Amino acid sequence: MKLTIREIAKMAGVSPATVSKIMNNYQGISSTTRDKVMNVIQSTGYQPTFSAKSLATKKSNLIGLIYAGNVSVDLNNPFFNEIINSFKKTVGSMGYDILIFSNEHFNKELGDYLSRARHYQVDGCLIISGEEIESVVYELDQSEIPCVGVDIELKGPHSSYVLTDNYKVSANVVEYLYLNSIREIAYIGGFQGNLVADIRKDGFIKTMNQFSLPIIEDWVQFGDFYEKSGYEAMKKILAKKPYPKAVFAASDMMALGAMEAIREHGLHIGDDIRVIGCDDIEACRYSDPKLSTVKQDKEKLGKLAAYLLLDIINGNPESKKVLVDPELIIRQS
Repeated sequence: MKLTIREIAKMAGVSPATVSKIMNNYQGISSTTRDKVMNVIQSTGYQPTFSAKSLATKKSNLIGLIYAGNVSVDLNNPFFNEIINSFKKTVGSMGYDILIFSNEHFNKELGDYLSRARHYQVDGCLIISGEEIESVVYELDQSEIPCVGVDIELKGPHSSYVLTDNYKVSANVVEYLYLNSIREIAYIGGFQGNLVADIRKDGFIKTMNQFSLPIIEDWVQFGDFYEKSGYEAMKKILAKKPYPKAVFAASDMMALGAMEAIREHGLHIGDDIRVIGCDDIEACRYSDPKLSTVKQDKEKLGKLAAYLLLDIINGNPESKKVLVDPELIIRQS
């Protein structure tokens, strides 16, 4: 039979509160009382339940993980997966576990994200950006729960967010192509209205204008960051001549889809049309030809998100926004 803290207290002849304080190393307990309680705990093999520990310490050592948006990121998304693995490793080393919140439907008893965060007594939340962000995400952001977002702007009193410097992502690509005498550049962007997608589009247009490069309306298309949408966008770009000399896709997955469309059209990637993606997912190194890309430092993004969140949880001043520099990686495409 599993013992409770009350039964341990009764066996030791003390109050349940005294047992809690001893288990959590509170000061002010006599050595005699401490020894008596510890002897009972050791002799019975008592293990405190999660709820008993969290009630005593006011901390659950749980981090809520939220894939935000009515169109949310897949669990196997290669870009966010690497960020989350880095985040998980960092908070795990500090003794935290991760609880994934489903957004498929909200349980009537537990309610929205904020209600569930309070119910499970999570110490903080990591929010991963999707599309069509639900209003309940911003209710959580504005609450007392510490939150850090990835690729989503959070403005709450106990919130912060991290993202790559997405303006530089596009600017670096256009500048590289310009310096290599490539002037005819197409662009495949992500969801319009998405924070990251909008900044990358803005960076592309402004840098093209800076170098007086022509922006051809038919060469600017949009997808959803996934492979099929890149394929469809590239087919539209190739629907009539002339063709661009290069295409920059705002995600590697869209770039891989664009490469397939270029091949189907009988053109050679790297010779007829250069292709540059964004993210530096593992598939870039195994595509044919190997995909050039703008690397986002996913390990650094995950670590920064972890440390920012832990700082907020521990009451340290938080930064509202942290930008990470991208790196252009030129391969065969």
